[in-house]
Amino acid sequence: MLNCPMKKYVFKRILASLFSLLVVVAVVMLLIYSAIERNVIFQQDDIWNKRSNNDQKMYEYAQYQKYGYLSYIDYGSFLKQKYLEEYGEGYDSQESFATDRKIIQKPKEYLENASVQDFIKTYEAKGYEIKYLEPVVSKSGKVKKGGDAQLLAIQEKSVFYRLWDYFSHFITVETTKDVEDPNLTDRYVRFEKDPYSGLFALVGSGTTHKYLLYFDSSFPFIHQNWMHLNLGTSYTTYRGQEITEVITTPAGKMKAFPQQFPNQLGTGEFTNTAVDFHSRTYNSAATEAEIAQFGDAYTAYSMHKDGLSPIGVSFLIGILATVLAYLIGLPAGILAALFKDRLVDKIGNAYIIFVMACPSLAYIFIVAALGTQIFGLPYKFATAQSLGIAIILPVISMAMRQIGSLMKWVRRYMIDEMNADYVKFARAEGMSEGEIYRTHISRNAMIRIIHGLPWEIIFCLIGAIITERVYGIPGVGQLLTTALTKHDNGVIVAAVVFYTSLSLLSLLLGDLLLIKYDPRISLTSEGGGGR
Repeated sequence: MLNCPMKKYVFKRILASLFSLLVVVAVVMLLIYSAIERNVIFQQDDIWNKRSNNDQKMYEYAQYQKYGYLSYIDYGSFLKQKYLEEYGEGYDSQESFATDRKIIQKPKEYLENASVQDFIKTYEAKGYEIKYLEPVVSKSGKVKKGGDAQLLAIQEKSVFYRLWDYFSHFITVETTKDVEDPNLTDRYVRFEKDPYSGLFALVGSGTTHKYLLYFDSSFPFIHQNWMHLNLGTSYTTYRGQEITEVITTPAGKMKAFPQQFPNQLGTGEFTNTAVDFHSRTYNSAATEAEIAQFGDAYTAYSMHKDGLSPIGVSFLIGILATVLAYLIGLPAGILAALFKDRLVDKIGNAYIIFVMACPSLAYIFIVAALGTQIFGLPYKFATAQSLGIAIILPVISMAMRQIGSLMKWVRRYMIDEMNADYVKFARAEGMSEGEIYRTHISRNAMIRIIHGLPWEIIFCLIGAIITERVYGIPGVGQLLTTALTKHDNGVIVAAVVFYTSLSLLSLLLGDLLLIKYDPRISLTSEGGGGR
């Protein structure tokens, strides 16, 4: 348990981390939305290239709104809402509606129209800028393709508004009011016996998901659909998908096995299906047959798949590479220090120089060539027959630099401690070399390595850009680079939030692990000079 001063330290560190995250995201948003020309998002947009004149400009405004640059209202939408409220569903049969809609095609007359004046007055009062796109006509006076006039109200979004909008929706919690269906009257959140796990689960009605908290046989065994982390939406790379879903949704083939639909429970009948019943969400368009099969309108679902999610793949490879690096790097660094300037140390130094001086891409290709030619291991992730075989080369490639780094620092820290005055005093007092190494040198040398351990583990969630690209690994390592190439603003901001949060978390965990490893260290200013 943490004492009171440490609790204060942790609390201050969390506040500082949140402020740092806020500043970093604000700077990134400022650069993305202000310093970079916004029209770069159309460089690889085939739809934009096929449009022309005012039709192309309207498409631009629609994309700018989707990407978060601005918000806009077009006169047609305003007119539809106005007449719908006044006349109901038959609004479009009104002659006045047709007249008001066509008036903007007359540049010299449209400002005299009452509906146009109402549109301008309404949105100027809200801080919008009114923009009129005149009709594009040929020399003969005929309107060109895509050249119809348009009337818009545009409001640019400030960095502060974007920042507030992003973080105010960063975490959402499902409630019984999520489902907007007047036919759903029974709304609740309660614990029920889960027929699929045999344990209790928190279920809801009126919430988006049926199962809010539940257990199953897959790691980490307890799961929840109640709280959602909203990193944003990808509009270029992943075409409208939530980024959280992109990195956490399993890939691979459908994994079907005998299961019971809700209407089969207690009958002894089973269906071979890949349906994930714990993922069920409310479907307002559910048919009577679906409701009879599922027992309620929670009939939308996802499927069980036999693969890992992108973040799962990256973490698996990263954690195995880290374990391999520590198993080899720590003992190798200690041996190099113990046998300084001898053969073992020279071999170790040669490896360190090679792996640090050689570009990552070069030794990754060396590993790939040796692995495929000598041992027959698969080069590309997708061509492997099993996950275990597919990750061998990537794990080795990722571990190589970590091994070199650990050897270098462990050797250096060990030698520094071996030459310290307290070691000389220990020898003078008659302590054996083995006892000195175990009790003093190794413990003090490991302090700096221990502090970096949380970062090494958390770094696995980020993935390795070059390694994943070379071996075709479907991980998250390429998330940021791909987004930068395709100018996917939502993914760029999400990646910055993701990476920065993990970095700040690793620093805090490193400090806490440090005082757990060596209680002599104080991170506060009380009783020890602080850190």
